[in-house]
Amino acid sequence: MDTRFLGIAELVETPPAAVVVDVMRAFTVAAWAFAQGAERIVLAESLDEALALKARHPDWVALKDGPPAAGFDAVNSPALLRSVDLGGRTVVQKTTAGTVGALAVKEASLVLCAGFVVAEATARLLRARECGSVTFVVTGDEGRADEDLACAQYIARRAAGDGADAAGFLRRAGASRAAAELAEGVRQGAHPDDVALCLELDRFPFAMVAALEDSLMVLRLCAVPSPTAEASI
Repeated sequence: MDTRFLGIAELVETPPAAVVVDVMRAFTVAAWAFAQGAERIVLAESLDEALALKARHPDWVALKDGPPAAGFDAVNSPALLRSVDLGGRTVVQKTTAGTVGALAVKEASLVLCAGFVVAEATARLLRARECGSVTFVVTGDEGRADEDLACAQYIARRAAGDGADAAGFLRRAGASRAAAELAEGVRQGAHPDDVALCLELDRFPFAMVAALEDSLMVLRLCAVPSPTAEASI
């Protein structure tokens, strides 16, 4: 499998397959939203679009980065979301980096959104789809976020069949600037448990696939082959 690791600004053409990585915290939050019962997640282009969607669909759950704000139901924190019942709900998500990265590759044939919590499932889906070329979009810090790069590199190695040990990649993520800012309370709309939840390897058994649906970029849970089933293919 041919792999590239690019920041959002480095995406000069639409890749055939893309894995958009945002560990802290967009796609950890997305995974928790699905775990809490969300049916789908609409990735909004802007805060204004998120609010407009919420206004048209009052039963949808809108969340954003930063502190609580009028019109939004939640913030981009996995720890704050883990106790929210989202059964059958549509979530609208707008973040600084993760949703921007997914929208930047919305024309790709396959778009996966990932963090450590769905790393192995994401790797297995890439293997199942037999992707020959994959672009990993490192969303944070203009493509320099080490937590996102570490996760992307780990998934790439697992997708290639490399029995990579996650420990070193998780250490890098835990020592990243984003982790420090969350731990020190620099980022608003955070919870003390956010970093630990973002570094929880393979918490969930599903992958997350984004695709255009009626002009909206929609993220959905995707079941993946079990290791036993995969081996028999």
